[in-house]
Amino acid sequence: MDTAKAHQEWLKEMEAKSRSKQISFMDGISAKLRRPMVSEPPRHPYRGSPDFWNAYEWNEQERIDKFTENFKSVGGHVERLGSMEDVRRFIADKATEMGAHYLIRQNQPELEALGLESELPDAKISVWNTDPEEQWKARAAEADIGVVLVDHAAAYTSSMVVLSAENKGRSVSLLPTVLMAIIPVDRLKTRMGEVMVRFDEGGRESLPAGIHFISGPSRSSDIENDLTIGVHGPGVVYALIVG
Repeated sequence: MDTAKAHQEWLKEMEAKSRSKQISFMDGISAKLRRPMVSEPPRHPYRGSPDFWNAYEWNEQERIDKFTENFKSVGGHVERLGSMEDVRRFIADKATEMGAHYLIRQNQPELEALGLESELPDAKISVWNTDPEEQWKARAAEADIGVVLVDHAAAYTSSMVVLSAENKGRSVSLLPTVLMAIIPVDRLKTRMGEVMVRFDEGGRESLPAGIHFISGPSRSSDIENDLTIGVHGPGVVYALIVG
């Protein structure tokens, strides 16, 4: 008998012994509980969200109000801005107020059009992945402010959804001290289900490497309930609803 065949037979023998032990173990538990062991998976007569929830929808102002209320309740900041010009001015004013020296942003046409470079001539502003020689994670980690354009948002959970791509590295939203996340108002939906269904419809092939849900500043707590802000991500997060 060749070595490969012997190895396969050994694996089959070990699997049979393991399954036998598993059945014996479960039978012992079943006997102690005085209940027959369940061998069939439970029936799921309903799948997905019920119809009333799929039909649930707020109007635009309700979505903005609920998102703002929920996002602020977890320590986030929300600004309602009328245009991208207002966004540019807001980010520039905050950067000046904070004394920010280094900003990093996604490589998006909407963010390019903001013209932050001319608004903040004394700050260094990097654009993700524009230089193959650059250590981009290190650049993001040392940034005072990261600027991203949100792909989707859901008011009910106050969640912003940011998809990763070659020009939209996850580090831009994860590593800087402060995150400025721009939400075009037409991307703000009522329910998360409205966002998730887009991924299902697009199919597995269309999914990005990362889908990131941001519902406020980074929060971490140990078993003694000591809360720490900003351990695993930005400690200050601004959601800028525009339009």
